[in-house]
Amino acid sequence: MPDLSPLLAAALAHAARGWHVFPLRADDKRPAFPDHTADDCAGRDPRCQAGHTGWEQRATTDPDRIRRAWSTRSYGVGIACGPSGLVVVDLDVPKHPDDTPPEEWAGACDGWDVFATLAARHGTPIDWADGFGPDAGPRTGIDATYTVSTGSGGTHLYYRHPTSERQLRNTTGERGGLGWKVDTRAHGGYVVAAGSTVAGRPYVVALDSEPAPLPAWLAGLLAPAVRPVYRPAVVALPPDRRGRYVAAAIRRQVEHLTAARKGERNHALFVSAVALGQLAAGGALTDDDVWAVLEPAGLSTGLSSREVAHTIANGLRVGARNPRHLRTAGRAA
Repeated sequence: MPDLSPLLAAALAHAARGWHVFPLRADDKRPAFPDHTADDCAGRDPRCQAGHTGWEQRATTDPDRIRRAWSTRSYGVGIACGPSGLVVVDLDVPKHPDDTPPEEWAGACDGWDVFATLAARHGTPIDWADGFGPDAGPRTGIDATYTVSTGSGGTHLYYRHPTSERQLRNTTGERGGLGWKVDTRAHGGYVVAAGSTVAGRPYVVALDSEPAPLPAWLAGLLAPAVRPVYRPAVVALPPDRRGRYVAAAIRRQVEHLTAARKGERNHALFVSAVALGQLAAGGALTDDDVWAVLEPAGLSTGLSSREVAHTIANGLRVGARNPRHLRTAGRAA
């Protein structure tokens, strides 16, 4: 059996900082488990019976759990950014000769150049002469922060998630992100931790300091758009006792969902989808009615459109297994 102590030591060291870790496949970026995605989740895994439970929910700082996992196999170490209170800026490098910047970033060689340009635009120019770059070292214009050199030659800058901001999510390059070769990872995202390898190439600490606060200009660029206030969808129901009962059930589920606290919203959406899915399976509603009510309500809580879609679909599927048939006095419904 290979010596697993370096990876175990790395996982424990990251957890000691308060960073939530989880196993990656050996020498790979992909999570070791669950062994399925939210798209493929059928609820067979006992941990997924109340909805898909992925790597973010399973990430931990518990030393006992970490020792049990990393003492059995040579897992890599992933850090779940959201639970860890981190925003990680991923400055990547071109992967092949044709990987060139778009016109907006003409002249940039990599993510570092784009990041430096953004910093200068927002009044915090980086003094390259002071060694601000993949080699780390003294820097001006922006606070020093925990820095990791990635296996592909890029750089991860770790920052503290601002407590005053709404949850920051992941961004990707120039497709709605900060710019070419600049990704970010926050809630819903993870990074490969220092001490791990991917395709035989190590991730190593370039600057071992505490994560700095996320610069205000960067937080402003990453802040999600404010969602409109949720307005309940109108579902056509008969004006009888049965219709009033279903309307009350819809109202209860929407109130349950929109009142859910951060970290509990996806589960609350699943519970509501199951409850209304049972009524839909029994004929009191249609699946379209459930979508019309729960999709905007879920989005209004800050869940991503993908999370909302997967969770409602899972809830409807589970609810359909146990239809709820309503009966009107004197006759079967």
